[in-house]
Amino acid sequence: MGHGPSGPPRHPHRPFVTTVAPDVATRRRAVVDLPWTWLRQVHGDRVVTVASPGEGAGTRADAAVTDRAGCALAVLAADCAPVALASPEGVIGVAHAGWRGLAGGVLERTVDAMRALGAGEIEAVLGPCIRPECYEFGAHDLDVVATRLGDGVRGRTTAGEPALDLPAGVVLALGTVGVARVADTEVCTACSAAQFSWRGDGSHARQALVVWR
Repeated sequence: MGHGPSGPPRHPHRPFVTTVAPDVATRRRAVVDLPWTWLRQVHGDRVVTVASPGEGAGTRADAAVTDRAGCALAVLAADCAPVALASPEGVIGVAHAGWRGLAGGVLERTVDAMRALGAGEIEAVLGPCIRPECYEFGAHDLDVVATRLGDGVRGRTTAGEPALDLPAGVVLALGTVGVARVADTEVCTACSAAQFSWRGDGSHARQALVVWR
């Protein structure tokens, strides 16, 4: 897990942007010195299948999978849930899941894409994300997520207001496609001084979660 102070460059008229600032490239190499497939995340459900190292960098998507060696797949997040996935067959995946992604099925589609590459039993790791005690949530949007995944996504803030339990949503979504083993870092981005958080302090910076083989 690595920190990065900025996301991908913004070029809305271009489908792919593969260059990054030199200081960002240096920090990425310090984490893992492989070509990174990073995504221009749009809170959707698109999954990129990566056939060679670095392929698809800058694609508008919220998840990536591969069965090829030498690939590093990354998502950036502050309060949304970054999820890493892997199978014994060497298929790996990474997904960015906010509430819209959960409601849209991004995690289920990521697992489906991994299985299309030959993944059998898949395990997942949930990185730092906002926790319900800090995530007051509107009733309508909370109903949208609960209608899809069940009332287990409903929580309460420390002040007793309705909240989205994002980690519970991740576990529930993955469970619908047979991923039962989900390790959780149990870090709240809004509470932790070591993490960036839009909800907590208005930060525009992001953490990177990277999985590679």
